[in-house]
Amino acid sequence: MLPTIAVHLDHTERCEIRTLLAARLARRHHSHLMGIVPTGCDTARPPPGAQEAADALVEASLYLRRRAETVAHVFRSRLMGPVPLSCGARLVDGEPVQAVVRLGRASDLVVVGQADEAATVSDVVRRLPEDVMLDVGRPVLIVPREGRIAPAFDRVVVAWDSSREASISLRGAMPLLRKAAHVTLLTLVRPEDANAAHAPDPSEMSGWLLRHGVQADVERLATSLRWADALLHRVEVSEADLLVMGGYGHPRLRERMLGGVTRDVLARATLPVLMAH
Repeated sequence: MLPTIAVHLDHTERCEIRTLLAARLARRHHSHLMGIVPTGCDTARPPPGAQEAADALVEASLYLRRRAETVAHVFRSRLMGPVPLSCGARLVDGEPVQAVVRLGRASDLVVVGQADEAATVSDVVRRLPEDVMLDVGRPVLIVPREGRIAPAFDRVVVAWDSSREASISLRGAMPLLRKAAHVTLLTLVRPEDANAAHAPDPSEMSGWLLRHGVQADVERLATSLRWADALLHRVEVSEADLLVMGGYGHPRLRERMLGGVTRDVLARATLPVLMAH
């Protein structure tokens, strides 16, 4: 069940696609949809006597709050239609990541947009998807900045590497998997490890999934490609609507310095990705 779905709202063009996807999920799962609108207003107060700074802060806060109110109004307008949907929008002061994390913890799924590396935004905004995923304690659905968004997640690929993060993601995706028409449990291994006893075996999870009402095909693919390349190529070939995977199985600093599957997928995916940490 997904009683509450939260979606991050902002003034970018891609927000409409994110909102409509979240609304489709909410209708399909009979969820309450909560729009989170970070205002960006600074909660700190200027020191006493700094009247000029105080006036500038008030003026900036009024502008940011009006813009946030407009975003909330557009969100409500987009959801008006013949089919009733339980929804609401919350304006939250402070940094966007903290706002989404705080309210996102009162939900069962958090929907955010993929970072646009080419956009002229701060590093804080650019890192929002991964920072929210690492801190919110809920499964996070990252909506791509480009690519195909299917009307429903009928074809799902689950990247299984036996890690804690993959297990948490699989558990968080269960409501979506139960409604999918085709689920593939995919494990990538190196050719030299294909027959090794320590290599992850996706068949170990197929019985557990079946007992939860999900029948999944099992695929163990030996590849010499970089993990992210192999994974993204496989989901493209299978025409998957959704990829489910664990987020940052290694320390994030190490992945940022050396590269990693999570970082590459977050940057390059052209389909929705559900991650948890």
